[in-house]
Amino acid sequence: MATETDLYELLEVERSADDKTLKSSYRRLAMKFHPDKNPGCADSEAKFKAISAAYACLSDPQKRAAYDQYGHAAFQQGGGGPGGFGAGGGADFGDLGDIFETIFGGAFGGGRQPARRGADLRYDMEVTLEEAFHGKKAEIAVEVAQSCTPCSGTGATPGTSARRCNLCGGHGKVRAQQGFFMVERTCPTCQGRGEVIESPCRNCRGEGRVDAEQKLEVQIPAGVDTGTRIRLAGKGEAGPFGAPPGDLYIFLHIKRHRVFEREGTTLLTRCPISITTAALGGQIEIPGLDGARHAIDIPAGIQSGKQLRKRGAGMPVLQGRGSGDLVVEIQVETPTKLSARQRELLREFQASETGDESPQSKGFFDRLKDVWTDLTE
Repeated sequence: MATETDLYELLEVERSADDKTLKSSYRRLAMKFHPDKNPGCADSEAKFKAISAAYACLSDPQKRAAYDQYGHAAFQQGGGGPGGFGAGGGADFGDLGDIFETIFGGAFGGGRQPARRGADLRYDMEVTLEEAFHGKKAEIAVEVAQSCTPCSGTGATPGTSARRCNLCGGHGKVRAQQGFFMVERTCPTCQGRGEVIESPCRNCRGEGRVDAEQKLEVQIPAGVDTGTRIRLAGKGEAGPFGAPPGDLYIFLHIKRHRVFEREGTTLLTRCPISITTAALGGQIEIPGLDGARHAIDIPAGIQSGKQLRKRGAGMPVLQGRGSGDLVVEIQVETPTKLSARQRELLREFQASETGDESPQSKGFFDRLKDVWTDLTE
């Protein structure tokens, strides 16, 4: 029985050689034994193949680690298959994907492709601000690929089953020699499944799934906002040939409200009040989304843009405790329709003004006078 040549000896390096040393030695030897430089020399061609295969293994950290641990056994599959490097210098460089599949359980490729999980689906749902406040149950209908009932998702006619693919032998991949290397690709006959359905199910035409309407009940929790995503596990598309289904993701969009705006858990509304209420103070009531009427005290002399806050009257915290605040932004409204008596009263008030009643106005016009004085001096 022929002895096997050590890969490090083939490349003429020590076992502790670094990547740079390996590459340098390989280039030197490849140039020396290249068939173009040694036309017609079978020994040189065999040597070139051997050092090329040796470098392909040792230049890969994972393959080198496997060789260092297992030696040439790392290049043999089930005791047969491609051999190592013979004493005569010849090399049969087999498919390294098979080597590492044998050692590490398929972590480095090779073998049948796993069943492809079904696709995830997206469903957009609009809810009102009131529904977002209280939460709700909703029923939706989604057109989705579901597992075929007659064949139980196998794709084969009931009573029959798939057979092993003859082309790839059930591995899901086929190999072809290209130059000095073995190339592996997905089997074109079974598309990587390793099996072929000879008698497809008539209901799903061999796909193992059919499109059908699916009705689902969705629980919308209180406090949701635009962009909130709800995941329904296993309610997406069924996978082909009995593979697991994907998930259904429901994306929520809150409809615009005619009174309230929302900023996180804060509810904001703009409330116009009369100039008399603004000047004298008073109280207003704001109906909340919780159904209660919230009393808001208006301090005397309030200005437009002032915000008054009612704690805990805003949106509930999603999947948490408590609620945000209700914020009322005051807008002082100037009257546009006055009776003769009202105009008379306002003129009397205007005649009695000293300027101290409106300090902001007085201060502004005082500053304007100072600017005018500076410009005319």
